[in-house]
Amino acid sequence: MSRVGVLTFLHNDNYGSALQAYALQRAIRGLGFDCGHLDYCPDRTEKMRNLLRSGNSPKLILEGMRKRQVKAGQEGARRKSHAIPAFYEREMQLSRPCRNMEELREESGNYDILVCGSDQIWNPVWLNPAYFLTFAPEGKKKVAYAASLGIAAMPPEGKIRKIRKWTEGFSAVSVREEEGAELLEKMTGLRADVMPDPVCLLSRDEWANVAGPAPTGDRYLLCYFIGENAGYREKVRKIRSETGLRVLEIPVTAEGYDSEFEKLEGLDPAAFLGAVFGTECFCTDSFHGLVFGTLAGVRTEVLRRYRDDDPESKNSRVDHFLRLIRQEGPDEMRSRGLAWLRRALEN
Repeated sequence: MSRVGVLTFLHNDNYGSALQAYALQRAIRGLGFDCGHLDYCPDRTEKMRNLLRSGNSPKLILEGMRKRQVKAGQEGARRKSHAIPAFYEREMQLSRPCRNMEELREESGNYDILVCGSDQIWNPVWLNPAYFLTFAPEGKKKVAYAASLGIAAMPPEGKIRKIRKWTEGFSAVSVREEEGAELLEKMTGLRADVMPDPVCLLSRDEWANVAGPAPTGDRYLLCYFIGENAGYREKVRKIRSETGLRVLEIPVTAEGYDSEFEKLEGLDPAAFLGAVFGTECFCTDSFHGLVFGTLAGVRTEVLRRYRDDDPESKNSRVDHFLRLIRQEGPDEMRSRGLAWLRRALEN
């Protein structure tokens, strides 16, 4: 049995990232492969080295500081940061922690095939060669499944040259959005297949079995916002007024923790799913929030986090998913993604 090692985001305290990682490992195991994740958690030196060598903006440091400030000031955020790794330990197979590229290179020797998974691992804004599997020994089979570039606008020329070099040597490449496939082709000449996010590789029933119990009490409206926008909660108040639903918020930002709504804090990914599956209405600006609300079959109101004219806008992933779900539906999306993944790993 071939061993498959997956690399994707694991340690950004994000439910969508955690659950897409879980879904990809489970899907690969379901295809008959032994599968585990490379537990990449770069140390401070590695992060600074990558910031410099990839030409990323120093504003990423400021964004990281804001997230750490929220965690330092909120017990619920700290509980969440422990709950997600506990979910991994309970539900997934991970390698030993890898703090830098050299440790990734050493750990990759334990796998026959390496897969860089989905989420925005190829986003030029926070470019990192590790997520292009550049640490892999020569001759190691490399596959990209539904990697997302996240944006639709061309990045600077320096980053284009890096992406062109780092995408060489893959035996199979797919990306998550049609806009990403077009952008990658313009940058590299490589035409990637377009595959659904890993969470779409599991059925509604499979996700329902992962989900914890729904919050108790009256029927509720659930909100989950990753960005900060006063208009979000105005929308929630309007729906509350129309429906009379109790409002629960899964807070992420300082604004979320300070809102007047009842909080669901410190959830693990299973409890997050339970809250989504149990809601009457789900308001979110999260891509994975939209996907899970759709798969759960609940009313989902997606709010756009970015202006469409913003060169770093990530709205394309939302628009692509909404087009895809209308055209295909979840069953066809799942079948197509699993078939591509099987071919990529077996061929």
